[in-house]
Order: sequence, then C-alpha cells, then structure tokens
Amino acid sequence: MAKGARAQQGRQNISSGGAYENIFGYSRAVAKHGQIHVSGTCAPADFEGRGAYDQAKAALRTISMALGVAGAELADVVRTVVYVRNIADADDVARAHQETFDAIRPASTLVQVTSMLREWQLVEIEAYALVG
Repeated sequence: MAKGARAQQGRQNISSGGAYENIFGYSRAVAKHGQIHVSGTCAPADFEGRGAYDQAKAALRTISMALGVAGAELADVVRTVVYVRNIADADDVARAHQETFDAIRPASTLVQVTSMLREWQLVEIEAYALVG
C-alpha cells in the first residue's frame, strides 16, 4: 500500500467551505481513530465589525457543524484553545465559551496573540474531541 493511502485509511477530512481552506491547503477538521481535531476557527467574513462575543459564538457554531459532520457533538469536546487579539476581549469570549460548554467543561487555554489573518478578526478557536 502506498504511504499516502495508508495515511488516509480511516481518515475523514471535513471542509466548512471556506475559501482559505483551499488556498492554505487545510481541512476545517480531521477525524481519525475516534479523535477529531478542529482547526483554528474564526467568524465568517460577514461578522466583520462585530464584537468578540459575536465572533466567538459564530466560530463555535462552525466548530459544532464540523463536529456534526464527523459524527460528534459539542459534548465530545475535551479541549479548546482560544486565541484573542486583545486580552480585554477575554471576558466576552469566555462568556461565549461558557454558554457553549457550560456542563461539558473541556480543558481550555486562552492566550493573546498579536494578529490574525484579517485585521477585523478578534478571536480564533481550536477544538479537540474524542468519540467512541
């Protein structure tokens, strides 16, 4: 079996349809062996000008949709990593995270970064889930 074929066995690449997925060459999420890794996810372009809370909620909806395609749900998330451009937005982003993961309580990290791909983006969220 070819090396690339072996690497693809049991692997599901999930797209959210974002144009940058093809430009950068990545998947919104990858599921393999009961693990689902969701790429850093920002709000879509129509959220330009909206605050960090709204952007975080939009990113979390995209994450939820990607998990659904992989046969998982938010309750399967065991870890998130949250990046904020401005640490002053941490409370708003934390509120969105808490509303989404209240009883689930995944392990989580929140860090400030100096920039994101687009100037208007305020938050980016990664998620990791286990199923099975």
